[in-house]
Formats: sequence, C-alpha cells, structure tokens
Amino acid sequence: MIHIPILRKGNPYKSIDVARVPHYRTRETFVEMSQANAGLIRRDLLEQDKMRAALTAFTTDQLLAMCKAAAEYYMHETLPCGDGEQTADDYVRQLSATTGMPHVLVRRNMKKIYGAMAEMESMIAGLTRGLDLKILDDGFGTHEGHAVSFFPRTNSLGVILPSNSPGVHSLWIPAIAMKVALVLKPGSSEPWSPYRVAQAMIKAGVPQEAFGYYPTDHGGSGAILNNCGRGMFFGDSSAVGKYANDSRIELHGTGYSKVIIGEDCIDDWEKYLDVMVASIVENGGRSCINASGVWVPRHGKAIAEAIAARLAEVAPRDEEDPTAQISPFANGEVANRISALVDSGLREAGATDVTAKYRESRLVEWNGATYLLPTVVHCESYEHPLANREFLFPFASVVEVPQDQLLNVIGPSLVVTAITNDQEFIDRIITSPHVDRLNIGAIPTMQISWDQPHEGNLFEHLYARRAFQRAAVA
Repeated sequence: MIHIPILRKGNPYKSIDVARVPHYRTRETFVEMSQANAGLIRRDLLEQDKMRAALTAFTTDQLLAMCKAAAEYYMHETLPCGDGEQTADDYVRQLSATTGMPHVLVRRNMKKIYGAMAEMESMIAGLTRGLDLKILDDGFGTHEGHAVSFFPRTNSLGVILPSNSPGVHSLWIPAIAMKVALVLKPGSSEPWSPYRVAQAMIKAGVPQEAFGYYPTDHGGSGAILNNCGRGMFFGDSSAVGKYANDSRIELHGTGYSKVIIGEDCIDDWEKYLDVMVASIVENGGRSCINASGVWVPRHGKAIAEAIAARLAEVAPRDEEDPTAQISPFANGEVANRISALVDSGLREAGATDVTAKYRESRLVEWNGATYLLPTVVHCESYEHPLANREFLFPFASVVEVPQDQLLNVIGPSLVVTAITNDQEFIDRIITSPHVDRLNIGAIPTMQISWDQPHEGNLFEHLYARRAFQRAAVA
C-alpha cells in the first residue's frame, strides 16, 4: 500500500489519521494519505518567515536555474513518493488510477507542468512585464528609467488544489522563483502532482523548508487560507464563493470560456469548426479554459449540429488507449448529479440537446466506470439557464446573439476566442470588463502562452510596489 505523508517544511510526517483514496474503477483503496488537522497546520504556519528565509538565501537567477533542472527531474526521473520511489511511468499510472484520467491526457498535462518549470524565465518575464529580476533580490532598482521598489505581501502562498486537471499546477509553481514559500493542500483524488513537483524542486536544490504539503479536510483548508498571507483556491462557484470578497485569495473557479464569431466571419463558420471542437473537448473538457459556449450572430443551429456530429465520435476508451479523449468520474454519483442538472435545464423551453440523437444516453457505464458523453445544446436565447453554464465534461451551448448586444450579455468569461477582423468589434471586446483572457483570431481557448498570465497575475498577487527614493547620506 502506497502511503503519502504530510510534508512539514519538506520533512515527511505520518499521521494517525489517514484518508483512503480508491481506484476509480475497482473502488478498492489504492493509496493512503496522512491527514493534517487544522491545529497542526496553524502551528506549522507560525514559522512561515523561516520557510521564506530558506528561499531568500538564493538569487532569483539561481532559483530559475533550479526550476529548469526540476522540470527534467519531474518529467523523467525517479523521485521519492512516501516510503518508496516513483518513476515517471508510475506517476502516470497512479494519477490515472485515482482520477480515471487516460494516460494520454496525463502525459499532456505533464508537458504543461514541465513547460511551466522549463520556461519559468519567460513566465516570470510575462508576469513582471520584463522587470530586472535583480530588483527582487535587492528590493529596489531601476525599471524603464525609473527608481522602483517591490516588497513581498506574504511569506507563503497557501494553495487549495483540485483533482480535475493536473495542468493547473503550473499556476502556483512560479511562487518559488519569486521567493515565496508554498503551502499546498492536494485534491482528494490527486495527491500525486504537487508531491512530485515538490520532490523535483527539492532534488534540484530548492530548500525543502520552502514546501508544506497538507492533505486535510475543509477545516484544514480554512486554516491554510486564513493563516497564509496570500492564497489561491481552485473550486467550483459554490466552493470559492465564500472568499469572493477576500482580496488575499486568488480564486480559480468556473471559467465560462467562449468562442465568439463576428458578423464578418460567421458565413464562413465551417472554417473554424476545428477551433470550436478543440476548445470544447481537449483535456476531456475539464479545464476552466475549455469553451462552454459558442456565441454567434446567426447559423447557430447549423453550427450546433456540426459540432455535435464531430463530438459524437468521442467514446469511452481504456485508460491506456492513446486515442482516449474523455475521463470517467472517480465518483459516479457526481456524474449522475451533473447529468440531472443538464436534463433539468433542458426541461425549460428554448433549448435542444443536439447530441441526443447520436446516443441512447448521455450517462454511460463502461468497463466498470461512469462517463458523461460530450453534449452540445442549442439555446434560442442567451437568457436560457443552459446558455451560460459550465460542467465537468465536454459541454457547450451554442447561442445566437446579435453582435451589437453580445458584449452586454456575455457575462464574466475567463477566455474568449474572438474570430473576427472587424476592428471596431475588436476594440469593444478589448475594453470589455467581462473578458479576462483574449485571443483574437482562430486560436483554441485551450492554447496558452508562457509569457501571458493565465488568470490573474501571480506577481501582483504576491508583491506590491512602494514609492521609492534614495539619496546619498553624508
């Protein structure tokens, strides 16, 4: 039996209390995780200053070099995993066993995490807008001809992690290069990625004191967010809503990402079918940057039919099948509840499940696991309950909205891919407060660039700029 311990300033610690994580198919216990209670977490976090001090002993350039070395260790090497060791192939199989994610999707997510560490210099340059990183070492310097000074808002970043997609771990990794310690609460069925990243970093020379790893319950999660100076919380809207007004916490919830086609391009919509399909189905539809909506001025029914025909080819496959595109649900009851929510929305007039004609049921049992098949819904109005919804599988609504009304009704959208050459429309999108990340042109919503912030800006979350002047002292 694999046992994953707590890491207290990098030191393994076995707890009497354990959580047993089952194999997604057999439901037999696959791994045990030591559980940290809120009191232990609060006690450890009294020494956050020492965690950060271990990082400040190094220059930013040295930490960047360590991140680059850690990328290779994470991707290829055998690393500690509890009482034993874990090869890269072990990691793929183990992560798949507890989450159901097919191996091919695990490996794609590995590449994202690898890229975050290997391209850390580009990431930091994008987050800091090209700041001379020596300024982080000295606390002050010159940027674009002006004296500047930055100070850390916190000694540690507390991160409450999900289980749906390993790729999200690329978002908190830059904290190490910014000399901010990490306090990580892994997802209940995905303890593997944050533990392996920490071990790769430690092997690369990052001081182990900079890492806290606390499998815990809701009370322990609250202790992390309440006692770390800055936090990052991944979860659905109901989970993260409690912290909606807490500026210390960067929230990563539902994305409501969309593909928009402008009036000038809509009559050629067939050219962009690949972009729409990829935006919806890549990574099994489980990322906040997957498109959950396609918003167009006309041809909505035809577009929905074309997307549905393509997605009808997606079917459950064995976890080792390289053509697998969707993941089962580790807990089948979750799939049942999601499918019921979709059906509830469809009972209201004005929406049609265009994919229904291609199958007997959206909810399927296959090889001992529960799946939700991709679903495309055509909505006659943006006001329909399913027009702007997001679920944990490939789901998208196709909505017809006049272009001159679209930006008034689109709602908050993490990523918008706008397929248009209309400069006036582009200017309106650029100034829209509803669009967080913007792609102009036929770029899938899932396509990322390392020098662009994904959601929010981690540097601005962790550092603040102060007014600064300096004169010689006689």
